[in-house]
Amino acid sequence: MNILFVHQSFPGQYRHLAPALAARGHQVAALTMGAKPAAQPGVNVVRYTVRRGNAPGMHPWAAEFETKVLRGESAAFASLKLGTEGFKPDVICAHPGWGEALFLKDVWPDARLLTYCEFYYRAYGADMNFDPEFATPGTGADARIRAKNAGNLLSLEATDWGISPTHWQRSLFPEWAQSRISVIHDGIDTSLARPDPRARLQLEEFGLDLRHGDEVVTFVNRNLEPQRGCHVFMRALPELLRRRPKAQVLIVGGDKQGYGAPPPAGRTWKEVFLDEVRADIDLARVHFLGTVPYPVFLRLLQVSAAHVYLTYPFVLSWSALEAMSSGCLVIGSRTGPVEEVIDDGRNGLLVDFFDPQALACTIADALADPGACLPLRERARADALAKYDLHGVCLPRQVALVEALAEQVPPALPVAAPFQTPGVTTC
Repeated sequence: MNILFVHQSFPGQYRHLAPALAARGHQVAALTMGAKPAAQPGVNVVRYTVRRGNAPGMHPWAAEFETKVLRGESAAFASLKLGTEGFKPDVICAHPGWGEALFLKDVWPDARLLTYCEFYYRAYGADMNFDPEFATPGTGADARIRAKNAGNLLSLEATDWGISPTHWQRSLFPEWAQSRISVIHDGIDTSLARPDPRARLQLEEFGLDLRHGDEVVTFVNRNLEPQRGCHVFMRALPELLRRRPKAQVLIVGGDKQGYGAPPPAGRTWKEVFLDEVRADIDLARVHFLGTVPYPVFLRLLQVSAAHVYLTYPFVLSWSALEAMSSGCLVIGSRTGPVEEVIDDGRNGLLVDFFDPQALACTIADALADPGACLPLRERARADALAKYDLHGVCLPRQVALVEALAEQVPPALPVAAPFQTPGVTTC
């Protein structure tokens, strides 16, 4: 069969699925706007660009939709060119988040469109207006979020089937669409992210030589920002370091503009939140590593005594599951995406997102009694293997879904009931 992948930054979430399908003998092509498309074994990667820019004077609520239409137009014309070269897809796997999926069914009406249902925006009930410190309530902000879903809705209308990585993420989509969305995670390579009691992390530039069993607290973001709880973690440090004088804190994350609100002009969120606590912490024990190579990230997880993962109600980070797979003690925020994977007191610990004092105490107590945390770490690893293993669980299900769609049959995989937020428990 012929399979087309469309993703602004291919491979993105398709980095394992596309080559896996090619290895099974399917003809696989991919369209992307990425400046330097990553080569994928057996995949014909084609780069395209937008045909023009946004029109001046566009209404601010409509500007993002115009951007998505422009990208959708460019993807459609790139698709037409593929057609003239003899490629006709049976299945199109597309991420609709940037607009590329809007007109694909108009080019190939007989193809089955499988969209990656990552996130459906809401003014309330998800990340927007969750954090009062950075909320922007009001008609303009809320209307902008409603308009932001225009591309999502049009892509859903054209979609034959959807795939979402978690039940919580699927639960955000309109109820009428959820019955056509399978929940299959992207998958974690548990053979790489695995426990290692002999792990050692040497970072000469920071004067660190750390081993499994040391009091190492880890915190990882793609970019340090409120959306992923950077401010809460930083505010927990004074109490944590006071209670645990031997603890070393490793913070991974860049300073680029990430999700959510931008920092004040000329500053980074790291600078803003570090300045809040600078006078109250021992900076010799707080290490900002910036971005690190993946092997260093994995070794960091293997030496971690407590891994903190905080997030607004938003897309669940791969790093949370990689930490579980590495046998970390994950201390997470009691927010929907985290509650789906961390069962408080069974395979990790949960704290209120807005309570840095509780976070500090929970981390300190865990460091004080590592033996009591061992069963939680073991269950976290077991859950990662059973539910999120790339090669044994997730990738085979993804492949089966694509091939079922190509055969014009309903997906054989069951669709779980809508996600229900677990009952709140106290530590």
